[in-house]
Amino acid sequence: SGLVLVKNPHLDLMEEDILYHLDLGTKTHNLPAMFGDIKFVCVGGSPNRMRAFAQFMRQELGLAGAGEDVADMCAGSDRYAMYRAGPVLSISHGMGIPSISIMLHELIKLLHHAKCRDVTIIRIGTSGGLGIEAGTVVITDTAVDSSFQPRFEQVVLDNVVVRSTELDKDLAEELLACSRDIPDFPTLIGHTMCTYDFYEGQGRLDGALCSFSSEKKLEYLRRAYDAGVRNIEMESTAFAALCGLCGLKGESCHFYLL
Repeated sequence: SGLVLVKNPHLDLMEEDILYHLDLGTKTHNLPAMFGDIKFVCVGGSPNRMRAFAQFMRQELGLAGAGEDVADMCAGSDRYAMYRAGPVLSISHGMGIPSISIMLHELIKLLHHAKCRDVTIIRIGTSGGLGIEAGTVVITDTAVDSSFQPRFEQVVLDNVVVRSTELDKDLAEELLACSRDIPDFPTLIGHTMCTYDFYEGQGRLDGALCSFSSEKKLEYLRRAYDAGVRNIEMESTAFAALCGLCGLKGESCHFYLL
């Protein structure tokens, strides 16, 4: 059917569903009227970046109001920012798995309540590169954890639930084909490693804590490269797991900055 699905029987028993961190709700807002025609959702860490992306999409799509400021549809919340450009929704998710996870739960419920169909979701952001040229765009085929395994481990009550992190391979190839029209950005498909931390978790030597040598760090990064990892960030496994379970066609693209 192409509908965005929620996998929670309790929602049907609720009189009202409040999307706390988006400042939206099923009783306070007409979600089908506001969002029912959304076809693409682009998410990224920074509110300012997602505002700029929405403005860029308005210009690219030739929409009314191009060049003007865009309104934050989550203005009542200071957790996330959401902007609209025609059929494209642009949302910030903050930094790290907990932050993107909260946003995605509420976004998926939003798309479900709005009765959206055939939605494609793409995470766009910066990352650390591994064995690639600075300025390269990495399109993720599989998100892997710190042991290079395609899995997302979530503790539910006191059980460790393991979920798949496969992303849409056809969408990855489609995005790679699009990249050939933009020669300024070398683009490749590879594994993205997702960590729970920016410092120790990514092998950095400059955090407040560090218990390993530079040699150990390089040996670990070499093993990651040999396992197919081409970039490192902090959201992709949760993104892939949630989108896959709820029927969202998902992909993750990262721009490697020095």
